[in-house]
Amino acid sequence: MKPSPKLARATGPVMAAVALLFLAIASHARSQSVSKPKTVTELPNIVITAYPPEEAQIKIPYLPPVEGTKIYAGKRASIIELKALPEVISNNYRQAFALTPGLLVSEETTPLVSLGYRGIGSPDRAQFMQILQDGIPISADPIGYPEAYWTPQLESVQRIDFLRGGASLLYGPQPAGALNYVTLMPRADQPLGVRQQFIMGTDDLISSYTAVDGTIGKLGYHGYFAHRSADGFRQANSDYETNGGRVKLVYQQDEDTRWILGVDAFEQENGEPGGLSAARYAAARDQTVRFNDRFKLSRYAMSIELQHRMSSDTELSIKTWAAYYDRWSRRQNGGGFGIVPVGVTTSIDRQEFYNWGIEPRIRHDYEAWGGKHTLSAGMHFYMSHSPTTTKTGATVTSNDGPILRDAQRDIIYGALFLENKFTFGRLTITPGFRMELVNQDMTLQNFAGGAVPETNNSKFDRQPLFGLGLAYDLGSETTVYANISQSYRATTFAQSLIPVAGGTANDAAPSVGWHYELGMRGTPRPWITWDSAFFLVDLDNKFGTTGTALTSVGRSINYGWDGALQFDVIGALDAANGTHRGDRLGALNLYANASLLEARLSGGPNNGGTPQFAPSYMVRTGVIYSRKSKLKLAFLGTLMARHSGSDTAAAGFDIPAYTTWDLTAEIPVTQNLKLIGGLNNVFDKQYFARVNAGGIDPAYGRNFYFGGSVTF
Repeated sequence: MKPSPKLARATGPVMAAVALLFLAIASHARSQSVSKPKTVTELPNIVITAYPPEEAQIKIPYLPPVEGTKIYAGKRASIIELKALPEVISNNYRQAFALTPGLLVSEETTPLVSLGYRGIGSPDRAQFMQILQDGIPISADPIGYPEAYWTPQLESVQRIDFLRGGASLLYGPQPAGALNYVTLMPRADQPLGVRQQFIMGTDDLISSYTAVDGTIGKLGYHGYFAHRSADGFRQANSDYETNGGRVKLVYQQDEDTRWILGVDAFEQENGEPGGLSAARYAAARDQTVRFNDRFKLSRYAMSIELQHRMSSDTELSIKTWAAYYDRWSRRQNGGGFGIVPVGVTTSIDRQEFYNWGIEPRIRHDYEAWGGKHTLSAGMHFYMSHSPTTTKTGATVTSNDGPILRDAQRDIIYGALFLENKFTFGRLTITPGFRMELVNQDMTLQNFAGGAVPETNNSKFDRQPLFGLGLAYDLGSETTVYANISQSYRATTFAQSLIPVAGGTANDAAPSVGWHYELGMRGTPRPWITWDSAFFLVDLDNKFGTTGTALTSVGRSINYGWDGALQFDVIGALDAANGTHRGDRLGALNLYANASLLEARLSGGPNNGGTPQFAPSYMVRTGVIYSRKSKLKLAFLGTLMARHSGSDTAAAGFDIPAYTTWDLTAEIPVTQNLKLIGGLNNVFDKQYFARVNAGGIDPAYGRNFYFGGSVTF
C-alpha cells in the first residue's frame, strides 16, 4: 500500500525531528553520565522483579508521578490491584472492577468483553478506550476498527493501570480512558516455579491455568497456557471454548539494559444465541432465537522491548510489535430485534488484521529554576492492513459460499507526544502535547447484481491535542489534583470511508472532546483511603446514525462526580486502642465507590436526549476479609441505575435498574495448595446489562464455581 502524498510529505520531517530530539537528549545524557556515577537506587526499575506479595492490604493504589519513561503527575491514574481480591475466575470484570468507580461492564452471553466509561459511546469491545498489554495496543485496529476482541487472561496479570479520560493521552487519543494490563514478570528467587489451577462450575464450566516461570542467570522466563469452556445458560448455542498462552522472556544484559520478548497465541469459538425481545425475555430469558450463528477468533502477536538507562537522569524504552487477528462469523439472514431469523441463507464475514508498530520513549530529569523537572517525549507509529470478505452461504449452516463483497482497508498512523513535569516544592505542573496523523485507504468491490462494482476512498486527518495536569501535595499522603485534556475519536472505516450495506457515508469531522477533572485523594492512615473527583466531558461532533445515514448526532455533555472509600475496621480499632490484632486477624475492608452522572445530547437530531450506556448512578460496595496467610473472602455488590442502550432512547432499548451480589473465596490449605470457589449472582437476580440491534442479551443468573490451585 502506498501512503497518501499528504502523509508522505508529513512523515519525513516528523521522523527527522524525532530522531534529532532523541539524539540530542541521548548525547546530553551520555555527557552527564561520565561525571555523575550511578548509585544503587537506580536499579529497581531495571532488575528482574518477582511476583508481587499477596499480603492483606487496604489502599487504593495510585501510579507514581513518574514511572520508567512515563509521567503520571497531574493525571487521575490508579491501579486496579487484582491481588486485593480472591482469585478472579473466567475474566469476570464485574468482580475485577469492584474497587474502581465509573467503569461500566456491559455483560454479555459470549466471552467477549464490552466496557464503557462516563457515557462516552458504545461499550461494545471497549471501542472508545485504549486497551493495552504492557503498553502495547491490543485492539484489532486501534484507529480503523478499534475493537478489543481479546483481553489478557487475568491470572497472568499483575495489575491493570487505569488512566481516566484525557489523562490517557499518554497512550493515545481515545476519549474514554486507557486500561493497560501489566503482565507478571518472572520470579527472581528460583530457577523453576510451577502453578496449576483447575476450576469447575455451572453449565459444565471448565477452566484451567498452567504457568511456569523462573530466572536462570541473566534470563528470566514466564509462560502460561489457559483453557476455558462451558455450555452457557441459554437453551442452545451458547457454548464457548477459549485456548491461549503467552511466553515472556526477560534478558538482563547488564545493570542498565533489559530486553523483554513476548509471544501471545489465542483461539476462541462460541455460539451466538441471539438477542430477545421484551416479550420473549419475560417468557423465558434463557431461550435461544439463533441456533446456527457462530463466531471464531484467532490472535497471534509478538513484541520486543528494550529498556535502557543512559544515565542516572535518563531512561529510554523502545517497543516494537507485530500482530495478526482473524475474525470469522456466520449469521443467519433475516430476523431483527429479538426475532427468530427466517432467512434460508447466511452471511459469512471474515476480517483479518496484519498490524506492525513501534514506539520509542525517552525520559530525562533535569534541574532548573530551583527544582528538579522531568521531560518525557516519544512517538508512536503503526501500520495495519485488514482485508475483509462477505460471502453468502446457501444454507443456515454453510461455512463458505460465493463472495458478495471484498474490501481492502489500510491504516498508516503516526503520533508525536511531549510532556514536561515541572516541580516547585509540593506543586507539580505537567503540560502535554500530542500530534495525531491518520491516513485511511479503502477499496470495496461489490459482486452483487446491480451494485457499483468498485468504490475507492481515502482520508487523511491531523489533529493536535493538548493537556495540562496539576497536583499539590498537602502532606499526610493527601493530594489535590486537576486535569484539563483533549481527546480525539477518529472516524472508523465504516463511518468516514465506505459504510455498511444500505448506509450512507458522511464527511463529518472526527469527534474531539475536552475533559475536565478536579479531585482530592489520600491515605492519611494505613487503615483508610479515599478518592473524590468532579468531572465534565464535552464531546463535540459525536458520530452516530440517523436512519441509515452515518453522521454527527450532536454534542455530548456529561458531568458528575465519582469517588471511592476503603476502611479497614480491624486496623482502625488497633489504631484507636493501641493494639496489634491486625497482625493476627488480618484486614476487614469495608469499601464503597460510586459514580453519579448527568449526560445530555445537545444539537443534532437527538437534541435533549441521553447518550447510550450513561446510568445516572453506579455503585459498588461490599466487604473483603484477608489475612497474610492468603485467606481471602469477599462479598461484592453492584448497583446500577436504569439507562438505555441507544442514543435515541429507542423503544425496547431500556435497561432497568438492577442489583447483584457475588460471594468469592480463596482458602489456603497448605503453603502450596489453596481452594478457590465462588457463588456469582447470589440472590439469582434476573437482569440484563446489554441491548443492541439484535435484542436483549440476558445476564447470567445464579452460578457457582469451585476448584484449587497448586504452586511450587
